[in-house]
Amino acid sequence: MRFRHQDGSTVHLAYCTNVHPAEDLDGVLAQLRDYAAPVRERLGVARLGVGLWLSRPVADALVADPAQVVRLRDALTGHGLEVVTLNAFPYRSFHDESSSKLRVYRPDWTSPERLHYTLDVARLLAALLPDDVTSGTVSTLPLAWRSPWTPDQAAEARQRLGQLAEGLAVIAVATGRTIRVGFEPEPGCVVETTAQAAEHLSGLDPAFLGVCLDACHLAVQFEEPGEALDRLSAAGLPVVKLQASCALQADHPADPAVREALLAFDEPRFIHQTRERDQWPGADDLGQALSGDLAGASPWRVHFHVPLHAAAAAPLGSTQDVLDGTLRALLGGPTARTHHVEVETYTWQALPEDRRPRTGADLVEGIAQELAWARDRLIDLGLKEETR
Repeated sequence: MRFRHQDGSTVHLAYCTNVHPAEDLDGVLAQLRDYAAPVRERLGVARLGVGLWLSRPVADALVADPAQVVRLRDALTGHGLEVVTLNAFPYRSFHDESSSKLRVYRPDWTSPERLHYTLDVARLLAALLPDDVTSGTVSTLPLAWRSPWTPDQAAEARQRLGQLAEGLAVIAVATGRTIRVGFEPEPGCVVETTAQAAEHLSGLDPAFLGVCLDACHLAVQFEEPGEALDRLSAAGLPVVKLQASCALQADHPADPAVREALLAFDEPRFIHQTRERDQWPGADDLGQALSGDLAGASPWRVHFHVPLHAAAAAPLGSTQDVLDGTLRALLGGPTARTHHVEVETYTWQALPEDRRPRTGADLVEGIAQELAWARDRLIDLGLKEETR
């Protein structure tokens, strides 16, 4: 979906397909047919944005065979879908329950594999952009998980980022399309906060590199949206993309009923970093917090992406107010401070069983309701939905 901001620019709204596991192109095409197209129909719009996640094997297949890129582009067009952003944070096996939860941070930005993968998906995005769009974005991890992280690793990563900017500049010259990469601050990583983004990422070429701001992560770190954006602006770091997401919140984590409710969100697939207001550091996973790593004297926020539109069942809540504030800070003023908004609730199938979609139709309905919620918020901020 596209919206016109008061400054005349176009703001794109999409949902991220990393909610759907797929490790080959046929799987990606099935996602578009079985989920994205029905979501578009459910919303009653002619065109729906999708933020594609292309795992390393899918990217390899597309890079090796340009005919397959045409096949993917034709499928997008045929289903009334468009792509202006890719999520290149997970490398592969994002939904695998059999390996370490830290797998999503590997390879990190010290490795040539991460550089090559990111440039490959940037080239693919340049080929997939709609004909009337000349710029796209790719989101990636915030350098690495925080440990180990040595000065030598920091220097090596910085070298990779320089190579990334050079590669993106080559793509721009070759295709006439600018692809920007946003590093996504996340709890537990080298870059957890916007302050650390300013510390570790300042001095990068803003024409090609910036920040992907995730509202869930911002909330978990108890950052205030307006202050966070001012901090990034002062560091010369553009917000190239917003991931619209909500964290799980527990106002009274010492209450036995609250702890029992939280226990239902302690699942084996994804890492759920947990932070307690005014207590640092936090816990690397919800189970550790519940086992005593956090005191429970102040509210907790948990890195568990809960649906945007649905109030969490009592006695838990969500950080929907932080997402509201982030949207307002980015898009409520006279100038749009980002143009790509991606709903990213990849945890639908990790929710407690009583909240989990039981059928594909249930998941379609849930994603459509999230997008409808986001659309209404953008309209409330004065943006006008474009139709065609």
